[in-house]
Amino acid sequence: MTDLLANSTLVLGGARSGKSRFAENLVTSSGLECHYIATGRAWDDEMQTRIDQHRADRGPSWTTHEEPLDLVGKLAAIDGAGRAILVDCLTLWLTNLMMEERDIALQAAALAAWLPQTKAKLVIVSNEVGLGIVPENRMARDFRDHAGRLHQMVAAKAAEVYFIAAGLPLKMKG
Repeated sequence: MTDLLANSTLVLGGARSGKSRFAENLVTSSGLECHYIATGRAWDDEMQTRIDQHRADRGPSWTTHEEPLDLVGKLAAIDGAGRAILVDCLTLWLTNLMMEERDIALQAAALAAWLPQTKAKLVIVSNEVGLGIVPENRMARDFRDHAGRLHQMVAAKAAEVYFIAAGLPLKMKG
């Protein structure tokens, strides 16, 4: 048995790159039952507006699950053949873990270990944050480093990896 998740895709890109739209199209074009795991939290009114807009844009054909911390638990709970699950996004999940002072390495390893078990088509979105300058403060540097390691772990398990820039996908793996 291969360690790659044959029906998994990681979609990376910068802010407003088109990665979420690309990922949503992968899920809806599958013809499977569409599930969305939202990891973001509404820390302020602006973020709540973003969350509301994303939900409205997806429409009623999606089942939305809000899960800011227990991503593996939620994936396990809704996994199943005939489903496509979109996780949007790993970097918001990482932010939540950091704010709650969770063990990032343990959580990332648990996610990577769980991925090959899924029965659903899985599409995971994340922000590529490692292409800029070295952040000026420790928390931002820790975040960038955690995100880079998390992306490497997920990309190693995924069958396909895309990088999105200016709405254009670059297939990096698969």
